[in-house]
Amino acid sequence: MSYLTNPLFGVFLSLAVFMIGQWLFKKSKGFFLFQPLFVSMVLGIVILVILGKTFGVDTAQVYTQAYKPGGDIIFWFLTPATIAFAVPLYKRNDVVKKNWGIILSSLIIGTVVSLFAITIVAKAFGLDKVGVASMLSQSATTAIALPLTTAIGGNASITAMACILNAVIIYALGKQLVKWFKLKDDPVGAGLGLGTAGHTIGSAFALEMGSAEGAMAAVAVVVIGLVDNMLIPVFAHVIGL
Repeated sequence: MSYLTNPLFGVFLSLAVFMIGQWLFKKSKGFFLFQPLFVSMVLGIVILVILGKTFGVDTAQVYTQAYKPGGDIIFWFLTPATIAFAVPLYKRNDVVKKNWGIILSSLIIGTVVSLFAITIVAKAFGLDKVGVASMLSQSATTAIALPLTTAIGGNASITAMACILNAVIIYALGKQLVKWFKLKDDPVGAGLGLGTAGHTIGSAFALEMGSAEGAMAAVAVVVIGLVDNMLIPVFAHVIGL
């Protein structure tokens, strides 16, 4: 397995499974289960498991020795990608200036409520402390959620899956949720909701609805990241994690 430890293996695998996901997504005419991010995650895990069985080693060893060196290179780009959300935000800063009070208050209150809800649901399903800690930061985008989860003693892999599943669900139900909550004529509410729940994918979906929705989604991604970094460590300490 030594030739797999080259960082290029992780980079190539990431790009290959994502391109397969894109192809399936286009062929299925946008079927939500073929969302490229979700497909690449599942297919990547399957390939790593197959490699582990082939070489007679544990899957975790394949991940750390073969995939992770190249995967970390891909992960590095998450930070500048997150910062790039400032572009649609800058283009529609007029909407932000007009609604900054509503934006901040709704996102802060929503974050606090979600932390309690996540904790209650996680404990109802019998998750241990690590499991609960892994679920708390799923409201933040992946680049922020993973190191935050690690800091409070959670499992970053579980958090990554939760973030991706959130994005897939929002992509699948985005239009319906906007309709159910009567947000079609409310770009602020629609953008904040999609950006908060769907992160990058939700923001892309919001941008398809309009520039104001896209700007609000970008605001949600950034502000939720900041709020989570301030509140989650304190909340985790209060509930005994």
